[in-house]
Amino acid sequence: MSRFFSGKFSGLEAYVPGEQPKDQKYIKLNTNESPFPPSPKVLNALTRDELELLNLYPDPTVFSLTSVIADTFDLLPCDVAVGNGSDEILAFIFNAFCDKERGIAFPDVTYGFYSVFAEMFSVKYSRVPLREDLSICVDDYKDITDNVIIANPNAQTGMYLELSEIERLVSQNTERLVIIDEAYIDFGGESAASLIPKYDNLIVVRTFSKSRNLAGARLGFSLSCRELANDINTMKFSFNPYSINRVSLICGVQAMRDTAYMQKCMEQIIANREFLTEKLISMGFEVKPSRANFVLAQSGRISGRALYEELKKRGILVRYLGDKRIENYVRITVGTREQMIALVFAIVKILECNK
Repeated sequence: MSRFFSGKFSGLEAYVPGEQPKDQKYIKLNTNESPFPPSPKVLNALTRDELELLNLYPDPTVFSLTSVIADTFDLLPCDVAVGNGSDEILAFIFNAFCDKERGIAFPDVTYGFYSVFAEMFSVKYSRVPLREDLSICVDDYKDITDNVIIANPNAQTGMYLELSEIERLVSQNTERLVIIDEAYIDFGGESAASLIPKYDNLIVVRTFSKSRNLAGARLGFSLSCRELANDINTMKFSFNPYSINRVSLICGVQAMRDTAYMQKCMEQIIANREFLTEKLISMGFEVKPSRANFVLAQSGRISGRALYEELKKRGILVRYLGDKRIENYVRITVGTREQMIALVFAIVKILECNK
């Protein structure tokens, strides 16, 4: 920390992303990226003519993208806000709607950026403990008057709340804002976007990084009533109106249109998730029921940290989060079937050596 760094950030603990190795020797199962390339329509749209326009600023309204997103979710373009990844959208939400008076509550085991944003923007926040089985119980939020944010499926456990439970959460107190972070919803859940016409206190946050295979393009968006979307866009235009570059804009439009390719990729990931889950359980692992593109698993025969380290020695990266309540777990991104077979084979060898 330099002597010029503002004292208001002295206690800030930055979010730590998963390892991004500079070489390609690893099977990378630690950051919940898609193992599949973008839609062929995305690649075909990146023509020389389009790339030659990079000397010009992109459309700050990103209307081509907001329009196709709105059509996909049966909403209007004015109900959509687009950002440089869903993390930017979340940052705008924390900054726009939360402060020292109106704080925010979220589970004690969830996406690590929530507490970082709260600290950065001087937002009062509280952590609501997950139940013993690491599930979210909506009843635990009924007396909370602050805003609430929940990742569904949960960003660390993969566990899912049914849409009826999400609606119960939103309707508990319509004077507070409820944000549902749906980064992983396409891998087996039902989006809360259908509730938006009914509730003006709901924001749904989505990303192109997972099911749309565009983690490198940095695209995210929110769905809400137009008043909330306008507030989020006010934050965007007060920060960086050109945060979506021309290339990402082209990619996003085509990826959103190609639902058939997305569905094909998701079906393979879901099948590989079930394959991996069955293999881990057969080896004595406890595996949390996941509706995401990852699984959270622990073994009574080896600690989470040791398993992470042993897999890394064998050229496979998984995520060891180290949070107290899940310190014996590892989070494993679901990859291709070949990657899952290699992972299972490596774990078998590790457990044999750990007898």
